[in-house]
Amino acid sequence: MDDAVVSRKVWTGEVRSLVWDGDDLLDPVGGWRRWSPDGREHSRRRRGYGRAYDRAVTSPSGRWTVVYAERGTRGLLLDGRRVVRELRRDDHRAGQFDYPVCLGMLADGREVLVHCPERYARLEVEDVATGERLTTGGRDPVGVFHSRPAVSPGGRWLVSAGWVWTPAGVAAVYDLPRALTDATVLDGRGVLTYWPMIDAEADSVCWLDGDRLAVATGAHGGEPDEDDEDDDLELGQHQLGVWSFPAAKWLYRHDLPGPIGTILPCGETVLALYGHPRLFDIRTGEPVAEWPELVMPRREGSYGVNAPTPVAAVHPDGTRVALAVARGIAVIRIA
Repeated sequence: MDDAVVSRKVWTGEVRSLVWDGDDLLDPVGGWRRWSPDGREHSRRRRGYGRAYDRAVTSPSGRWTVVYAERGTRGLLLDGRRVVRELRRDDHRAGQFDYPVCLGMLADGREVLVHCPERYARLEVEDVATGERLTTGGRDPVGVFHSRPAVSPGGRWLVSAGWVWTPAGVAAVYDLPRALTDATVLDGRGVLTYWPMIDAEADSVCWLDGDRLAVATGAHGGEPDEDDEDDDLELGQHQLGVWSFPAAKWLYRHDLPGPIGTILPCGETVLALYGHPRLFDIRTGEPVAEWPELVMPRREGSYGVNAPTPVAAVHPDGTRVALAVARGIAVIRIA
């Protein structure tokens, strides 16, 4: 536990979003406020984009940013700080689940925008620099309410941690290079032949690296069934699993003490943000550190009446996580 510490707290007022710029922290939604590693705010607050926007994602290169309303229908694509265009999502049940949008990088170095501009169930991939849609042709998607998409490091996979109607949280993973030659790849259930979290809901997911996905499940579903041939393939209630795509199996499956909410990758650990930050070893499932003094939203899943998603950013080197807390920022350093 001595290797994971809060390296600093910055009491600097409301922080609405966080992204890393080198070792500095930026708040795009809050008007591009900037903090240096010593915690000083060294730029004047600029005019923001309006109170309607409350979240931001940035591209791997740092050039592109999307500010958006988590439970709204609008977003803005920015090149640096310049607004390039407005984004919209399908308004069907938009107020009931998180806006589906992410920025990622393909294997050839092109950065892409992933979102659902026309239908809640239809993921589209666009070249962010040119605006060219890379997913073309006829489509017939299944009824997944896509949410919280994320491109894997290296650009091989795309995950959507959304939900299907009952409702139930699911994690669908797609072969991204194939989807760019045949967009209907994005219309099915993904590369897994089953949804391993269809019984125990997928609360949150994160990419550990280019081929491993961590999944945390919630309290619903996952009841044991003696006749279920897939019991050895599925996650149960309140479990943490790590799926390997090359091995096509769970590398680890561990019981959790309860909900852990949003998870973020930190090497061979994940930082869970439900209520307060806790660090879990993915190999053992054991908590190795926690910070109960840092109060976080009790957020589970992507849909329904829910607390807001915690504002957090993992440094590209994986050793620091910045968190928006009451009246400022806390930075956890993970050795």
